Amino acid sequence: MTSRERLIETIHHREPDRLVVDIGAGGQTGMGVCAVHRLREALFGKSGYRVKVTEPYQMLGEIDEAMRERLQLDVAGIDPPTNMFGFRNERWKPFNMHDGTVVEVPGDFNYTLDEQGAVLIHPRGDRAAPPRAKMPVGSYFFDAIDKGSTADYSRLNPEDNTEEFGILSREEVDHFASLARKYHRETGYGVYMTLPAMAFGDIALVPAPWMKHPRGIRGVEEWYLATLAYPDYIKRVFERQCEIALKNVELLAGAVGDLVQVVFVSGTDFGTQNSLFLSLETYRELYKPYQKAVNDKIHGLTGWKTFIHTCGAVFELIPDLIEAGFDILNPVQISAAGMSPARLKKEFGKEIVFWGGGVDTQRTLPFGTPGEVYREVRENIEIFAPGGGYVFNTVHNIQSNVPVENILAMFRALDDARGISSD
Repeated sequence: MTSRERLIETIHHREPDRLVVDIGAGGQTGMGVCAVHRLREALFGKSGYRVKVTEPYQMLGEIDEAMRERLQLDVAGIDPPTNMFGFRNERWKPFNMHDGTVVEVPGDFNYTLDEQGAVLIHPRGDRAAPPRAKMPVGSYFFDAIDKGSTADYSRLNPEDNTEEFGILSREEVDHFASLARKYHRETGYGVYMTLPAMAFGDIALVPAPWMKHPRGIRGVEEWYLATLAYPDYIKRVFERQCEIALKNVELLAGAVGDLVQVVFVSGTDFGTQNSLFLSLETYRELYKPYQKAVNDKIHGLTGWKTFIHTCGAVFELIPDLIEAGFDILNPVQISAAGMSPARLKKEFGKEIVFWGGGVDTQRTLPFGTPGEVYREVRENIEIFAPGGGYVFNTVHNIQSNVPVENILAMFRALDDARGISSD
């Protein structure tokens, strides 16, 4: 089987000839740039090669064609034309991470330093605009800067919280279509496409770090409080966002067709480490109708399988996610309460694809021994893989400070599970 055939079998709950593996197809399935750098050196030797940062908010490193081939990965990704800070990934330049790793960042990755030496990044490369995110000293990624409330609660206007959403231009649609054609014609990979602006209430997007002066409710705490205090306003925001999303699905479906197999629809988190952080009733009233509308439109026009990334202890929510039309669940946070691999596979393995859950990235991968990593990966594959419906990925992104020995142990386990040589 080709990787694409393998992925198609898997997402239709049929067991392929071997396990499907994704590292780096999307912004939730990748690897921190420093970890990619060390892994490249382990695989190819020290050469002075500088890894590109393809997602600067989380500082994720590019998994290029050489790495996909060497690691025998099965999925390639298509991202929107601009990144989380509003500029294109082009005109690369060097940037020093705090641990000394020299990486490549886009030309419009323009920043200043605060008095402690933290990196402050400016939206759309404009240093005259207020910084929108901060990488603290010693950190490997950015956090959004909360500028405080800009909302006038006496006159809430949903246009303020939807100003970042718009109908895709012809150029933007062509960006997705051209990459889809390229991967389909020139490779055998399965293809994962990130749909823009489809996630309702994704807290990574609410601050709109790519905008210079966003209006409306933008603070993290402020937003979550508003979902309870001003639910009618949030619904009006979601209604407008949904109108735009449905139109963009139509445009992309017409341009891309079935050249891709999987589409990222939502990154809205609904779980904490120990429980859901909203009631099922709130999900059903506030989020589910709009998610279902988008998924129904996608399924009505294409064969795409829809992907939701939602962290935490979401076991109780999974039946509703299935009813909302989601085909694939990520990151499958097996370290959260009630999220044991065996329980998930038994209860939902025939109804939803698990994309993740391969190894615990909170404890085992960063802090375990290589032997512990190897054993956990093999054990989780033995639970999730039978019968199809499983794509191996870690629980969320591999962080930059994970020991390379543990990453190599993970790939040794994958090679053994797939019956392929590590040489």
